[in-house]
Amino acid sequence: MHNKLGNKYQEKHYQRAIEIKLKELGLSYKREQRVDVKFDNDKLGEFLLDFVIDDKIILELKTIWRITQDDVKQVLRYLEATKLKLAIIANFKHQRLEYRRVLN
Repeated sequence: MHNKLGNKYQEKHYQRAIEIKLKELGLSYKREQRVDVKFDNDKLGEFLLDFVIDDKIILELKTIWRITQDDVKQVLRYLEATKLKLAIIANFKHQRLEYRRVLN
C-alpha cells in the first residue's frame, strides 16, 4: 500500500485504502472502534482505535515526522483497555514505511 500511494496523503486516505484491502482479503475488522477509558468502574472518556483486525490486533495509522515513545504509550493504553496483546503502529509519512510492534 505504501509503495502504491507513497507518502503524500493524509491519515484518512491510508485508513480508507487499508479498509479496502482488508475487505479484499476477507479479514474481519472494526474501523474506528470506540473503547471506554475507565478509572475503577467510572467511565472517564473513550479511545478511538483506527482498526481492530480479527479481534486480535490493533492497527494504528500515523502520518507524522516519526513514531515517538508517546505514540507507543498511547497504543499501550489501547491494549490495556481492550485486553488485546498486539498492536502495530504504521507511519506513512516517509519514503519508507515506518512501523512498530507493541506488545502488552
